[in-house]
Amino acid sequence: MTGGRSVQPLKRGLIWLAAALALLVAVGVAVILLLRESLAVLDGRAQLPGLTSAVEIERDANGVPTVIGTSRTDLARALGFLHAQERYFQMDLLRRAAAGELSALLGPATLDADRRLRVHRFRAVAQAALAGAPPEARALLDAYAQGVNAGVNALGSRPPEYWLLGTLPEPWRTEDSLLVVHAMFLQLQEPDGHSQIQRGLLRAALPEPAVRFIYAQAADWDSTLDASKSAAPEPPGAADYDLRSLEPASIEVPAPSLRHGGESGSNGWAIAGRHSASGAALLASDMHLDLRVPSTWYRARLIEHGEADLNVTGVTLPGAPTIVAGSNGRLAWGFTNSYGDFEDVVVLVPGTHPDEYLTAHGPETLRSATEVIRVRGAPSVNLTVLESSFGPVIDHDAQGRALALAWTAQDPAAINLNLIGLERAASVTAALPVAATAGIPAQNLMLADRDGHVGWTIAGLIPVRHGAPDRGPMLSTDPAAGLGPPVAENQRPRVIDPPDGWVWTANNRVIGGDGLAILGDGGYDRGTRATQIHADLVANAAPMRPRDSLAIQLDDRARFLERWRALLSGILDDAAIANHPQRRALRDLLGTWTQHAATDDAAYRAVRAFRTEVETRAFSMLIAPARSQAPAFRFSVPPSFEGPLWTLVTERPPHLLVRRFRDWREFLLVAADAVATVPQQCTTLARCTWGRVNTLNMVHPLSAALPVIGFALDMPHEELPGDNDMPRVQGPLLGASERMDVAPGQEADGLFEMPGGQSGHFLSPYYRAGHAAWAHGRPEPFLPGPPQHHLTLVP
Repeated sequence: MTGGRSVQPLKRGLIWLAAALALLVAVGVAVILLLRESLAVLDGRAQLPGLTSAVEIERDANGVPTVIGTSRTDLARALGFLHAQERYFQMDLLRRAAAGELSALLGPATLDADRRLRVHRFRAVAQAALAGAPPEARALLDAYAQGVNAGVNALGSRPPEYWLLGTLPEPWRTEDSLLVVHAMFLQLQEPDGHSQIQRGLLRAALPEPAVRFIYAQAADWDSTLDASKSAAPEPPGAADYDLRSLEPASIEVPAPSLRHGGESGSNGWAIAGRHSASGAALLASDMHLDLRVPSTWYRARLIEHGEADLNVTGVTLPGAPTIVAGSNGRLAWGFTNSYGDFEDVVVLVPGTHPDEYLTAHGPETLRSATEVIRVRGAPSVNLTVLESSFGPVIDHDAQGRALALAWTAQDPAAINLNLIGLERAASVTAALPVAATAGIPAQNLMLADRDGHVGWTIAGLIPVRHGAPDRGPMLSTDPAAGLGPPVAENQRPRVIDPPDGWVWTANNRVIGGDGLAILGDGGYDRGTRATQIHADLVANAAPMRPRDSLAIQLDDRARFLERWRALLSGILDDAAIANHPQRRALRDLLGTWTQHAATDDAAYRAVRAFRTEVETRAFSMLIAPARSQAPAFRFSVPPSFEGPLWTLVTERPPHLLVRRFRDWREFLLVAADAVATVPQQCTTLARCTWGRVNTLNMVHPLSAALPVIGFALDMPHEELPGDNDMPRVQGPLLGASERMDVAPGQEADGLFEMPGGQSGHFLSPYYRAGHAAWAHGRPEPFLPGPPQHHLTLVP
């Protein structure tokens, strides 16, 4: 009897558990069914008001669409429909980030970010740019916006992110497409004038010879199109700057606020027809950007059958109606960030009353505007923005003077749709006037045409500059303060059909002389990638095909760090390792060096870490007086600091070493000891491989809000080869946002890779399609494959 009574509660418990599980499964199924309603329409017919005629959309096995219509306006409308159906949340974040409107969607957590960006008043700038747009551009932008809103409305349910946030998507406005361009300005340039402010702080605290040395270029890694060379770094003499006179406590390293610059970049090159197997010029483009889910780009092929036929394939930016980089059968083009200097920090010299500041032309008065920041779940916040004739006030200096930022992104003339002209450009020379008026962040533009010609120029607005190319903040009373009018087209730097048949860029200084004076120095990369790319190009004796070009993009040889490996090996001599088992283990590890940034190479990780330790300590030591004067400022290591750094560790000037160290050997051994200590995540140095550090962390912006299932929204956390100072740029959060190798007219032989997939919907078969090919360097065709789905959009 006792046993029977104990069984009954157990049975009841099992029944309740089964019922709860059944309910949980039912809820899960209902949620999945609801979310599936928000998947893009792939087949059949759908209405798209405003079309002049039907548009056909074919999708291949990766979800890449071919969009066929009879006018470019219809194609823009259809592209807006596609973007909205598969990427609306991404588009929404881009426009809100640029406009400083994230808090209206995400709540108080993003309020500080909105405050920082709202000072630029980019929505007002976008509205002004739209008001000045020519009728044909306005028609395209209007059609695209109408297509976006139709695409969202055609979904059976709101996109998943809006269910999670408990809100509805707001309509797309025409000016939002220009805000998406502003979003790229924010990613590619500095919205806070950090580099110029830092240069000003260093000049105020250090003697000028020390500042010149710190900002010298890495001359031995120069790789320019005009063969110009930077001056070798010249250390300041002991009479100018003697670190041994400083108190040891003032140079403790590394500084907690120290940050590193130069972590991003892009590669691009064009190969003349005489070096190409097809006879057409060959373009390679891999634009390195932050790696997020979904990917930055959305692939598309646009075909127009009409008065002016168009057949262009490439990548689009969700939120905008144009092909950003691609090939049209006659011309192929791609970009890398130029890192020219297109902004000025201006110190507003106070006048006689609080709102007055002095200029070279007399006193002026600050204007004020009130920006209302909506905050989801909280009251709106009013932000007063002060504006000068130079630009908005972004900060104040140590004396309390206002700092204004003059930036091309704040000029409505710098934001437009003119890039669309490249879709129809038939040659390198035909692309040059398009580049001169393109409303994008100033970029290196690589060009290759069907007739074998190649070229480089800058696309985007270039302001006339006054003064030195490495200037810091200027006083508002200086006649040279602020940005001048756009540089005339015939004065813009360009290189067309150079004698050796190559043009290449990798965020390095591309040109010297007058060209450099026009572009300025906004923080060029150190040229290590450019040097390796150029050597790879020259080494290809046979006529090159797209796969040969891709092999250069995937080159992960550690040429840059080889001399650092030799330096580390040299200081770990018998005397150094005696009675130091950790140093001995580190020296033994160096014997496994593969000369590649390979995932299983522990020696590569160690050498890279050694260089970083040396760089951080040396830079922090050199700028010690500035750090003590501005303790809250986040100083950045200049990307070109390799030149001064290598000079220090090879010439080893005693006066540039603080008293804490007897000599530079001891300084280097301290850095080596930091590397010889086994990191917490590893059991031994040999097991602490590069892959353990270089693991892809490509996540959805909302996955962290779903602790149990959020991982399902992210791309696989794979160990990947490559690093910043070689063609195969790869980090956990940054890498090639696409790889493209194509000769115009030979698109069927072209190659393409992209992280992530076409769709931003985690239930879509295209959410991860193609990602594995990118991660493992397995190329896929540049053109979309055979159609798997067919959708007709009708008026």
